[in-house]
Amino acid sequence: MNEGMHEEHAALAARIDRTNELLERMLVEVAKTPSTHAIFVDAGYLYAAVGRLVAGTEDRRAFDLDAGGLIEALIERARTVFADSRLLRVYWYDGARRRIHTAEQQGIAELPDVKVRLGNLNANNQQKGVDSLIRSDLESLARHRAISDAALLGGDEDLVSAVEAAQGYGARVHLWGIESPEGRNQAEPLLWEVDSQRTLDLDFFKPYVSRRTAATLPVAGARPTRDDVRFVGAQIAAKWLAERGRDTLIELLPGHPYLPGSVDQDLLVEAESLLQYSLRGQADLRRSLRDGFWDHLQTQY
Repeated sequence: MNEGMHEEHAALAARIDRTNELLERMLVEVAKTPSTHAIFVDAGYLYAAVGRLVAGTEDRRAFDLDAGGLIEALIERARTVFADSRLLRVYWYDGARRRIHTAEQQGIAELPDVKVRLGNLNANNQQKGVDSLIRSDLESLARHRAISDAALLGGDEDLVSAVEAAQGYGARVHLWGIESPEGRNQAEPLLWEVDSQRTLDLDFFKPYVSRRTAATLPVAGARPTRDDVRFVGAQIAAKWLAERGRDTLIELLPGHPYLPGSVDQDLLVEAESLLQYSLRGQADLRRSLRDGFWDHLQTQY
């Protein structure tokens, strides 16, 4: 071997040694960096499943949830599950009309280590945009290596794409569910996609839920907002569709925006019962009631 080749081999060996040294340092730094996890809570699923399990109802107005205490319990459970990992934060996803925080949501947002993300809440009290928020956050955090593990408390099949997106960047997604008194309350495709599953039981949630008594329910006589009345109109339309059948109500569509007198009277009486407030002489509220009723019917046809 001539002198030139010897020098080239020596230089190559030096570069290899330098590369190995850098890799060793990198591995040492990676080993020092703790794993990071985050908790993602679909509040719509949480309230419905916990309400049914503990209070026997999905109606949020019928029970109080100590969200602060429950979030602390979720954080503590995550510390046990992810023993060698640190918490990034808790993401709390909920719906609100026009994405304006309610007083309860504002209180949750002020808790340490909690980020509240709001989708919209339509006239039928259905969340819109929450699943896309969860996917966006999960994918972004996984892509930037901000988390290694995600605890997802939810049950909707639409969350499958969020799980797949996070896993595509190397994060592990662990599905947490809520015990159901009547079978499964999480979509099977979601259960198939996650890396692990666990179910939180009645004893876990019971300390944080209390059923409201008649004295703590909204006071009769308090004037409701137009949005409240519109929502009740949609509620009644959904109930009537289930009870009276689609054929009966579809006959009303040609008369929009007017209702037959007997139907309008039935709507008024039922709304007043739900609201505990008289709508007689309240032209603006009665219009909102009819608007909510028609909104729901028109989404069905």
